[in-house]
Amino acid sequence: MQNPSTKISVRSALMTGLLLPLSAQAQAPEPAQPAVRLQDVTVIATTPLLGSGVSADTVPGQVDVLGASDIKAHGAPSLTQALSDKVGGVAVANAAGNPFQPDLFYHGYRASALQGVEQGLAVYVNGVRFNQAFGDTVNWDLIPNVAIDQVNLEGANPAFGLNALGGALNVQLKNGFTHQGGELTLSGGSFGRVEGDLEYGRQSGNTAVYLGLSAAHQGGWRSFQSSDVQNLYSDVGWRGTKSELHISLMAANAKLNGPGTSPIELLAANRKAQFTGPNEITNRALQLVVSDSTELSDDRSLQANAYYGYFQQRVINGNVAGFAPCASGSGLLCADSGNTLTTQGGTAISDFLAGGPYSQLDRHNTITQSWGSSVQVTDEAERFGRRNRLVAGLSYDGSLTRFSAQSLAGGLTADTRNFIGPGVLIDQEDGSNTPVSASITNANLGAFFADTLDITDRLTATVSARANATSIRLSDRLGTALNGHHSYDRVNPALGATYRVAPWLNLYAGYSEANRAPTPAELSCASAAAPCSLANFFVGDPDLKQVVSRTVEVGLRGKTDISETAKLSYQLGVFHSELSDDIQFINSQSSGRAYFQNVGRTLRQGVDASVKLETGRVSLALAYAWTDATFRTGFTERAGNNPAADADGNVTIRPGNKLPGVAAHQVKLNARYRLADDWTIGSTLHYASGTHLFGDEANLTPKLPGYLVMNVSTSYQVLPSLELFGEIENVTNRRYYVYGTFSPTSSIALAEAPGATNPRSYNIAAPIGGYAGLRWKF
Repeated sequence: MQNPSTKISVRSALMTGLLLPLSAQAQAPEPAQPAVRLQDVTVIATTPLLGSGVSADTVPGQVDVLGASDIKAHGAPSLTQALSDKVGGVAVANAAGNPFQPDLFYHGYRASALQGVEQGLAVYVNGVRFNQAFGDTVNWDLIPNVAIDQVNLEGANPAFGLNALGGALNVQLKNGFTHQGGELTLSGGSFGRVEGDLEYGRQSGNTAVYLGLSAAHQGGWRSFQSSDVQNLYSDVGWRGTKSELHISLMAANAKLNGPGTSPIELLAANRKAQFTGPNEITNRALQLVVSDSTELSDDRSLQANAYYGYFQQRVINGNVAGFAPCASGSGLLCADSGNTLTTQGGTAISDFLAGGPYSQLDRHNTITQSWGSSVQVTDEAERFGRRNRLVAGLSYDGSLTRFSAQSLAGGLTADTRNFIGPGVLIDQEDGSNTPVSASITNANLGAFFADTLDITDRLTATVSARANATSIRLSDRLGTALNGHHSYDRVNPALGATYRVAPWLNLYAGYSEANRAPTPAELSCASAAAPCSLANFFVGDPDLKQVVSRTVEVGLRGKTDISETAKLSYQLGVFHSELSDDIQFINSQSSGRAYFQNVGRTLRQGVDASVKLETGRVSLALAYAWTDATFRTGFTERAGNNPAADADGNVTIRPGNKLPGVAAHQVKLNARYRLADDWTIGSTLHYASGTHLFGDEANLTPKLPGYLVMNVSTSYQVLPSLELFGEIENVTNRRYYVYGTFSPTSSIALAEAPGATNPRSYNIAAPIGGYAGLRWKF
């Protein structure tokens, strides 16, 4: 069966120069028939399940499609790098300080691996929801980049369910029917980088197998930064005359150390330095998926899948202590609130280091088992004598999460500011900092349909809707404080149309709604009286409202052949997306702690424009994005470490203030030139304007500086089966920053920067670095 979610290129020259012997007598040959050039047709999935594909030109919203060649354009495959390089509206930041834990922004919405982040993008891998159940987080390190066949990044579409507020990322992996043969990629270079990727696919009759393996290690460009990631993906497929069945297994293991942000005075003295440590995240994941696509008739087909997943995450995070020796001289430790610091049983903790320096280690463990199934029917029968495609389906996603967390009191090394023992368990009698152990069950039900009708040969209309019903039950395993049951439901509609003005110009307009339910992580940390630490553990359980987005998109796109060898493609899109009852992480009275709260309305709007020229030897792509992300409802919060606090220690967010971390302007230039048939050079140039720091929602302090960074790459085809490649990143060795916030700088003595007090804290990008490798096909 043909996979309709694959990019299909149809090029044919019909009956060119064919001589027809009409008789035994010599006759003049028939004139050559002209070549017929057919345009490329890009088919994408309109729902998470494969098999519901339509031409991208009929989608009433922005669509960006990346193939396997885009994912490995710079050598070693990388999904987030490809999105950052090639999609104008995408930006990548990094709060954790580890390259495998990026924060991906699209149109001002965010998909991040970190808890405490408002997740506004839905991510699917092979038709299965990839946002983790506990916090809707997206762990990019668990995606097998080597096995990616195609990626669709779409604007808001309710068919993709929860979190599709700003769009959906649909990742489709390879199988033995679509990818045959083997490929080995080895690379290495700066910062202790070593990576190997192996894939092999084979078809034998009606059976096919595919295997993708990868392993990567990076020592990092900062102190205590390191990454070790291993991925495996395998697929076994069987194809009959009417049906295609696949069984796939995805497994991953990752140990990531990210030094996070550091005060700017510390970075000025030592650009590699971390502020406090350790900062380690360990991820392990396993997922088994069974999927099937069956033709029920000439016009109707059935797609279905079922899956089971296991995910474990351990976090160890060293932080500034939320306590100090009591001012009373009692010889005990007191919390920032002034209350005596206690351990289990209410025993007061003594000043065991005789004044310190003290540190706090926050650690948590999350184990999630997930399961679910989706089924849909695709009907392509004509309606009213016109071409029509109707997709209707049901989905269920369930999970059981066991979450535990605790804080320990200990010392702090003077030179590296790492936590050291003895590790006394903190258990505050007032409930402000206690061990946590909870069991959480999630159940998400969805019913959806999408209908695409060609009203005329030029005009196509799309109507879709999805009903979401979510149930979240929290059970406290140590007491009753976390017990709670929350239910959310909503029907999200969408309506749009596309109009083909000419073969080279297509117009679109659409309106859609989407929602996300508060996550268990947010619900269990929604009390100002019992805030949680940024190291992600939670107490308290008041209710939160679900977030709803309403989005309008209009734009144009097209492509044309300038000559026999030159092609031009372009798109221009405008979006306006308003959220009601948005959820933010609000600073509390306690240092370093916060809680989740509905803050009213927020707005994301902007423009995406891009143009791409391809000739036989040259490829040029220019993209520009303007994004305006603002608060539309005012509120007041504690300032935390923001130095612009008022006399009461608060900051006031007013309508029109910009959301942190969102660059207003981005420009991306990608150029590739084929010097010879076997030698290609390329360059990427990326400019991003400055952003407001996280923690400065009121926009009271200077922005994080903007940056301009350039990379150059090359590849050489030594043999038909052997390619050499290399890249130099940050060619000009630009010193720039990819994340900004505030830290309690004066709370810890900095050996490299004595007397430092400036709370501005940045995450620095990598300096100039290079790597090289080879790719062998067999």
